[in-house]
This record gives sequence, structure tokens and C-alpha cells, in this order.
Amino acid sequence: MAENGQEGTEQGTARRYDRAREAGQVPRSRDLSTAAVLFLSALALKVLGPYSGGHLRALLETGLSIPRAQALDDSRSLVALESAAAHALIACAPLLAVTVAAALAAPLAVGGWNFTLQALSPDLTRLNPVAGFGRMFSARGVVELIKAYLKFILIAVVGAIVLWKHAASIAVLGRVPPETALVQVGSLVGDAFLWLAGTVALIAAIDVPWQLWQHSQRLRMTRTEVREEMKETDGAPETKGRIRNLQRELARRRMMADVPKADVIVVNPTHYAVALRYLETRMRAPVVVAKGLDLVAARIRAVAEEHRIPVFEAPPLARALHRHVEIGAEIPASLYVAVAQVLTYLAQLRTATRFGQAAPPLPTLELDPGVGA
Repeated sequence: MAENGQEGTEQGTARRYDRAREAGQVPRSRDLSTAAVLFLSALALKVLGPYSGGHLRALLETGLSIPRAQALDDSRSLVALESAAAHALIACAPLLAVTVAAALAAPLAVGGWNFTLQALSPDLTRLNPVAGFGRMFSARGVVELIKAYLKFILIAVVGAIVLWKHAASIAVLGRVPPETALVQVGSLVGDAFLWLAGTVALIAAIDVPWQLWQHSQRLRMTRTEVREEMKETDGAPETKGRIRNLQRELARRRMMADVPKADVIVVNPTHYAVALRYLETRMRAPVVVAKGLDLVAARIRAVAEEHRIPVFEAPPLARALHRHVEIGAEIPASLYVAVAQVLTYLAQLRTATRFGQAAPPLPTLELDPGVGA
């Protein structure tokens, strides 16, 4: 059931399930736990019955044969009591261990173990009698009541069948020796336990899917709740927009810090600007260290002029580099020739300037026809 009295139409999110688990709300099937305890206890009684029965019989014989002097002596009686308690623990320990193990293992099948202190915190709303009556007479309360009656009827029928089946054996228990009677009683109790465990297991097979379905229904959400949770998880659109702007600004600053390391800025001449760097001994091909449009392009040119980085005007090459190469990536093979022409021209220009020679002619860039600008 969703909050504010609205029916949830959407499947509960993973975060809602996590919150419910933290609050101690996990699917549980009491019938599954009962079936596990009964079934393993019945098996243990069948297998360990002779062992436990032998110890208990010896304990009974010892208790009934205490000498009069020992019974009247307080110190000796206390020792006898401690010994009897130890023998009783040894006799019952295997059955007790199996029962505890079954009780601990059963929750793993549905919901798993869940340790939380939040479920122990006081909740005064549980003391509200109006809400209590509402839970009692709700649809869920009616379903639980019907389930309880059906389980009672089914177990009663199976119990009656077991008693009817063993009626003859029960009737002759008073006419057989005690040792034989004890063996027969143990067998009867084991059979009854197995039948009862099988019946409860059948009930659990129906109850487990029902509990899982009920749990998912309780955690369903309205569309408004889903949107609010998405805002809490991912942030409001305004916040995400501000984060993206900050990320772009930081990336732009890092990019501008790399412009002084460039060997040339290829421009278009005002709309595009691409900064290239090439270290022949360390790089296979020139790398784009910065690029931008309009205002960013103007900023790249300004940084280049400030650090005396050559600016080469080649509109088709600038557009191709901006379109096809990401920042930090090598230029594609289709642009090798054109970029090599630019770098060669700049090297010739530096040599001519150094020796006072005439500037070399501007190259006619050869762009691969497959590279569109």
C-alpha cells in the first residue's frame, strides 16, 4: 500500500525494498519455519530416538533407584541432581541442536536473515485502538483468519487419519512390556511428526508465494513517489544542470591549461579553433589538446597569442578536426597528410625567420575526400 492512502500502481524500487529491510519489513512465512522445524525434528527423532531414549531410560532408572541415605543427604542429593541434569542434557542435546538449526535455517529461504534495531524502536501508533480494529477487520485480517481456519481443519483431518491408522497399535500398548511400549510409542510419535510436517509443508508451499506477493504489494509505489525517489537519488533537474555546468567548466579549464603546450592552432578563422600537439619521439600522430566553437574558439586563440603559439588559418581542416577528433585523441589517418603539410610549413617558416629568408608559400592542403567538414 502506497503512502497517503493511494494505491500503488508501480513496482517498488530497489531503494524502497532496502528501506523496508532496514525497518525490519521482510517477507516471512511462519508455516515454512514450522514445517522445517517439524520435519527435521521428526527425522531426528527417527534417527536419534534410540540414542536419546536409551539415555532417558538410564536416567529414569537411576532416579528411581536412589538409596535412602543419599536421598536424605543434602550434599549427595545435590550431586545426584547435577549428574541427572548433565545426563538429560546429553540425551536431549542432539534433538535440541537439530531443532535450533532448522529454526535458524528456515528464514534463509524467504527474506533471509535480517538484523535491525529499527524494528525494536517504540511505535506509539501501534497502541491506537482504532488502527488496531482496522487491521483486525481489514481484508488482510479476514484472509489471515480464513487461512488459520483452513490450516486447523487440514491438520485436524490429517491428525484424525493418523490416529485411525494407528488405533490398533495404540490399543495394545497397555498389554505389552514397558520396553516394547516405549519403542512403539517412539515410532508412533515419529510417524505422527512426519505426517504433521508433511501437512504443514503443503501449507507452506502455498503460503510462501502468498507472502512474497503480499510483500511486493505492500511496497508498491505511486508515480509521484517514484518521481520523488528519483529526485532524491539522482538529484533535482536544476541541481543536475548546475553539476553538468560545473563539470563542463572544469573540463574547459583543464583544456585551456593544455593550449600553451600545443604546436599549432588551426582556425576557421573565427568560428572554429583546434589546438594540435605533436612530439615525434613520443607520439604516433598529432593529438588534439583543445577545441571549441565561437567564444571558446576565441578564448583558445587568445591563449595561443598570449603564449606565442602559431595560428594557422585552414577552414576545411579546422572543421574536419573539430568534427571528427575528440580532445586527447590522435587525428585519424585521413588527416595525416593535411596536418603534416601544416606542421612542415610552420617548421619552414621558423627556419626562414631565423635566417632572415623569405617566408615559404602557403601549402595547398590535401584533405581526404572521405572526410567531410
